[in-house]
Amino acid sequence: MKQIRILLSGCSGRLGSVIARLAGESDEFTVVGGVDRVGNADFPIFDSFDKVDVECDVIIDVSHHTVAPALTEYAVKKGIPVVICTTGHTEDEEALIRRAAEKVAVLKSRNMSLGINLLMELVRRTAATLGEGYDIEIVEAHHSKKLDAPSGTALMLADAAREVREDAEYIYDRQSVRRERGRREIGIHSVRGGTIVGEHSVIFAGLDEVITLSHSAGSRDLFASGAIKAAKFVAETGAGFYTMSDVVAALI
Repeated sequence: MKQIRILLSGCSGRLGSVIARLAGESDEFTVVGGVDRVGNADFPIFDSFDKVDVECDVIIDVSHHTVAPALTEYAVKKGIPVVICTTGHTEDEEALIRRAAEKVAVLKSRNMSLGINLLMELVRRTAATLGEGYDIEIVEAHHSKKLDAPSGTALMLADAAREVREDAEYIYDRQSVRRERGRREIGIHSVRGGTIVGEHSVIFAGLDEVITLSHSAGSRDLFASGAIKAAKFVAETGAGFYTMSDVVAALI
């Protein structure tokens, strides 16, 4: 069986290191090179894309959103599909990514967990089934060193609900205003503490009943595993812009 050759952008970071380890433990994948400023690995590491001299089948990017111009230029020039796991892209960077997707397969997601992306689909279906008689609240918890709040994943889940509740309004702070909860609100709440990898719950509260959909991450391995599954997906598909929802749909 021919292995899928991965070029790993951001290979020296925490998630990059896990991806490299999981790929090394697999018979289906191999990391043939990395792109990063520093690092030691059992594959060559280049400090820029224009210095890469290895052949690959797919690029996984877990570096920083500012890499987008060099990443997309290289991917289009070489005709290599890309999995983008980084977040925080500017409008200009998003435009570059979308243009690259016209030439090669590009999969981008703020969360690479298959479970989270399945949860998004369940949120859509639950919101559609239950209707506006149920209030939606989202609670997320992460480790004490996480800088942003709410998490990008919490916003993904809120966006999934808003695909059904198109007039929904996100509420992040109930302390500042004393009033009853509005019908259109989706409350989003953040908890920070300890070493929590990531926990997300979506609460549907109706008359005399509460339905809760939840996901708990035990380690970063699940995100790395999802990125590798995404790499296989784009390596076997044509040009276009994809998300992890497409990977989930292919697996169902």
